[in-house]
Amino acid sequence: MNDKDIMDIENRFMANVFSKKPVVLTRGKGALVWDINGKEYVDCTSSYGVALLGHCHPKVVKAVCAQAEQLISCHSGFYNDKRAEFIQKLVQITPKGLDKAFLSNSGAESVECAIKLARKFKGKPEIIALMGAFHGKTMGALSATWDKKYREPFMPLVPEFKHVAPDNADKIREAITEKTAAVLMEPIRGEGGVRVPPDGYLQAVREICDEKNVLLIFDEVQTSFGRTGKLFGCQNWGVTPDVMCLAKPFAGGLPIGITVAKENIMSAFKVGEHSTTFSGSPLVCAAGCAALDALVEEKLVERAAEMGKYFKVQLEALQAKHKIVKEVRGLGLMLGVELRYDVLNVILKAVQRGVLVLDAGRTVVRFLPPLVIEKEQINRAVAVLDEVLGEEENERASSSTVPN
Repeated sequence: MNDKDIMDIENRFMANVFSKKPVVLTRGKGALVWDINGKEYVDCTSSYGVALLGHCHPKVVKAVCAQAEQLISCHSGFYNDKRAEFIQKLVQITPKGLDKAFLSNSGAESVECAIKLARKFKGKPEIIALMGAFHGKTMGALSATWDKKYREPFMPLVPEFKHVAPDNADKIREAITEKTAAVLMEPIRGEGGVRVPPDGYLQAVREICDEKNVLLIFDEVQTSFGRTGKLFGCQNWGVTPDVMCLAKPFAGGLPIGITVAKENIMSAFKVGEHSTTFSGSPLVCAAGCAALDALVEEKLVERAAEMGKYFKVQLEALQAKHKIVKEVRGLGLMLGVELRYDVLNVILKAVQRGVLVLDAGRTVVRFLPPLVIEKEQINRAVAVLDEVLGEEENERASSSTVPN
């Protein structure tokens, strides 16, 4: 089949819920992917934050192949060696005290678990989330998500969710009531525009939650696994939550969700109250063991900090060069470039020139490259963005539509 055949099949038979780019990807290695015609792309999306080790990391490939010959599925109603190995490796790196885990299949599922856990542990229904937040699209996670384009078609959502303005701890304090179970937030708002919180904010929220006796839940689906230059995003501010939601890269590219909590909190769940058929499958856990080993052995957290600084400096040079760039922000290899207009054309033009990037709202180009990205690949991505921004700037100048 050629690329047009494949696109036609997906368009005809697959639910039309994804905003697709006209590219058929068939191979990947490290921070590079290739389409069906052999064209090479620098992948600054890492499959929406999944391929942090790079595509087809050899340790993960070897582990998956070996496990596939032993045992692929094993319900958590039975014990399993790979599941035990993975959980042990996981709790060795999680922030102190977060040493009890529930394994699921996605970030949204990890958030669903956290919401249920908070309500069960506290015996209260209310969850406070932030304006601009994104936590997933299942009903509970969607109820915590802010954007009306996701929420409104499915109203009414799960009750007792409240949204407050971000980056203002006093707003959280004012919102907490006697029926509040938890505050749910991303350390850095990803889809909300790669918004890094102001200094002291997360520490203040932690203090308020302690004072008011409510749980603090961090959604680290996008900010963990070394992405920000620390193992977990919250470690940039020295703050530990009561519950943490993980997913995306922890199984080297296979589906996984993880909810970790303090033992006394996770123990609120009784047998049968929360489960899923694919929780901790041997195949996924084998991949997860290899992924965690690679993360530590290859010092990829430190690499994310180093390469992230380099990448950000290059992007800031574009801000100095192009008036249409409003701001560059982010930590580690989680970076955003805010423009003064819609970014769709920029993203599509970058794809045409061999660079894959994401949006984060209407005006932000988001970079989530694999932690193994090389400087030469960063330079290629920046050069393409420079070229595209220049074109857009010239086109808008010629039509006198560049915003002030």
